[in-house]
Amino acid sequence: MTEQPIRTERRGGILIVTIDRPQVRNAMNAAAARGLSDALDTIDADPAIFIAILTGAGGWFSAGADLKVAAIEGSSGATTERGAMGMCRRPPAKPIIAAVEGIALGGGFEMVLACDLVVAAEDARMGLPEIRYNLIANGGGLLRLPRRIPPNLAAEVALSGQPYPADFFHRHGLVNRLVPPGQALDQALALATQLLANGPTALAATANILRRATSGSEEEGWAAQRELAAAALGSADRREGVRAFVEKRPPRWTGK
Repeated sequence: MTEQPIRTERRGGILIVTIDRPQVRNAMNAAAARGLSDALDTIDADPAIFIAILTGAGGWFSAGADLKVAAIEGSSGATTERGAMGMCRRPPAKPIIAAVEGIALGGGFEMVLACDLVVAAEDARMGLPEIRYNLIANGGGLLRLPRRIPPNLAAEVALSGQPYPADFFHRHGLVNRLVPPGQALDQALALATQLLANGPTALAATANILRRATSGSEEEGWAAQRELAAAALGSADRREGVRAFVEKRPPRWTGK
């Protein structure tokens, strides 16, 4: 039977994307990276999808690149036009939540860092072990981690190569919600449902403005904000939001 390493499930305006290779702790090979990239393309293209959740099957998030494949073939092939793991350079334009159980290591942690929000189980562990094998965490981990936690602590995580408990990342601001083991996906769904009360075009624009605000200079952030906000403010959803407010009723979003 052909392996289907990525599964997707619609829940209204939410798309759940699950890495389904639990036999290798959801390590990413070429097929998984392509499947994840394709799922993110669907998220961006479908106006009825407003928020995504990325998680892993079998109690694991992801151990990163499949190093057994890399040892045999010289590369895991887990890179697409969206970057390492099929998403690290170019995540979806819409908000994405990481629901983390078990481990998120190496490229798995870099996928977490490419997400906008993080819900993690209390016993989850995350880190960048590449340096232990004389490798570089070049899927964005070294760029994003110092922007998500204090730089000196990011340096400790990256230079030690050791996994750290989810509580460490929660205390220092990377993890939004720390939840009992086995509840990361349910709590991520609850968070996504809460966000769905807001205007979808504004959600996407706000997520992108926030990303650019923490990935470049302040002036670059202002320039990006003008472009992204203009699209959201000129949308039909913006007009519907104003009408719903005036008419004192729930808005009926279309994603347009």
